[in-house]
Amino acid sequence: MCKGEADGSIAPMEKYEKEALYSAIQGFVGNEWNGSFLYPDPCGWTTIEGVSCDFSNGFWYVTDLTIGDLYDNSLRCSQSAEFREHLFALTHLKRLYFSNCFISDQHEEFTIPVSNWDSLENSLESLEFRSNPGLTGTIPSSFGYLKNLRSLVLLENGLKGEIPGTLGNLTKLKRLVLAGNNFVGPIPSSLARLTSLLILDTSRNFLSGALPVTIGDLSSLIKLDLSNNRLNGKLPREIGELKSLTLLDLSHNNFSEGLPETFQEMDCLEELVLSDNPIRDYVARIQWQNLKSLEILDLSNMRLKGNIPNSMTEMKKLRFLSLSNNILTGNIPSKFEKTPTINALYLDGNDFTGKLEFSPRFYTKLRSRFRASGNMNLCLSMELMSTRHFPQGVKLCEQESTIDSKDSNQSLKDEYRSQNRHHIIASFGHSGHAVSRFTFCYVARMILIAFLSIIFL
Repeated sequence: MCKGEADGSIAPMEKYEKEALYSAIQGFVGNEWNGSFLYPDPCGWTTIEGVSCDFSNGFWYVTDLTIGDLYDNSLRCSQSAEFREHLFALTHLKRLYFSNCFISDQHEEFTIPVSNWDSLENSLESLEFRSNPGLTGTIPSSFGYLKNLRSLVLLENGLKGEIPGTLGNLTKLKRLVLAGNNFVGPIPSSLARLTSLLILDTSRNFLSGALPVTIGDLSSLIKLDLSNNRLNGKLPREIGELKSLTLLDLSHNNFSEGLPETFQEMDCLEELVLSDNPIRDYVARIQWQNLKSLEILDLSNMRLKGNIPNSMTEMKKLRFLSLSNNILTGNIPSKFEKTPTINALYLDGNDFTGKLEFSPRFYTKLRSRFRASGNMNLCLSMELMSTRHFPQGVKLCEQESTIDSKDSNQSLKDEYRSQNRHHIIASFGHSGHAVSRFTFCYVARMILIAFLSIIFL
């Protein structure tokens, strides 16, 4: 060792730091846990699973604390787990993580402390609560003190109430995930101040109200998921200002009053999921060919009308398209067969007419990932019956239909829709995203990967 260089391997922990660590962990795992006996040197030769330390000014300080059922030797929570004030004495903490710690119980309710978070305002960079169904109560407004926070994840807990506007104070935040809870009320307009945000996910809650027009201020966003809520009103045209966005999922809400034309300005978009919203618009309103990076497009069950536009057949990277359960009319363009990457095409439950003009090779390629049933005036050439993979539920053109009244057609159509209301996207999984030809999109994706690498490492 060079002269004058400190040796971190023999450096001590300050007494108050060590005692605060023991007490904080004991509060979560139970009083029978004797840290001073089991781990007399927790940052040295008797390290604790889930605890990491940094060496500073001649002492070890706890910087990372993970509690919960992650690994075989993880610190597992007791049924009487509690937050002790000693946790907030660890003022060098950078990352605090709870997973499968607070489990639902008839006699116990666990809540996040509402005070003392200000003691971690200069250090904490990542705070996560994952899969804690017994964790109830609301998000403390005091989270707004954590000015250095880069990642806030509250995923699949039992949290409720409204999203506090004080989260808008976390201006260094890169990731905000609030999915899978019981949150209600509107999306706070104060979140527009999070201009460094890369990921925003509030899916699977009970949020309501309109999408704020200030959503367009989140210009750094790469992924936006607001699906499975009760959001309503008109989609603001400002959403088109999210130029870096690669994924946009607004499905299973109550958005209406049409599609904003600014969708076609989102050059980097790879996945667009708008299904199960009563949009009630003409599908040709958008110049779909402008979405040059789009791979997945789900517009099912949206009460869309009109003919399928040629621009939809000119999307060179499109792999998945669902237009199921709308009011679309006209012929189905055979040009879809020339889309080089198409792997799933769902057109069932509409009012398409005429004859399917795809080749047997196309049906063989897509197999069950092509659907056109529920279109009463659509027919199929008899010669395709000799092929192994022909579309089911489409009548033969050469045969005279036994249904000759409009009312009967509508009756069958209504029955079809009631049986096929919920459409599962079977082709969403894929091995990886193709690199966009737009350098801007590529850089945005690299930023996201680098950020997630920092968080998980």
